[in-house]
Amino acid sequence: MKKLMKKINFAIIGILASMPAMAAVNYNNVLCKLATEFNGIFSLLRTLAFVGAGMSIAGWAWGYIEKGDVNIQEEVKKKGVGLLVGFLLLFSIGTVLSVFMSMAGNGGSLGCVQKFFE
Repeated sequence: MKKLMKKINFAIIGILASMPAMAAVNYNNVLCKLATEFNGIFSLLRTLAFVGAGMSIAGWAWGYIEKGDVNIQEEVKKKGVGLLVGFLLLFSIGTVLSVFMSMAGNGGSLGCVQKFFE
């Protein structure tokens, strides 16, 4: 069964790689319209993501300041991994939204003429 699945996957990848691009639609126009319509929402989400990432780190730091004596191993076991994942997720969402809005802005690589963040 494992060999059969490998052969099927290889065949699917070969078919997909040899097929011409089916959708010859200019996706830049669609992305520009999306960025134009949701400019305010994307800006708000970007700001909230960066603020949330900062607040999560600041909350963790304030916990250390407040306690005075901290057992690092216990703290990392309790909330270290969750905090790190949450911070990275929020920071990456903010970064991706910033990059997208920069690409859609004036002179961006998407070629949109709309200027954002005015």
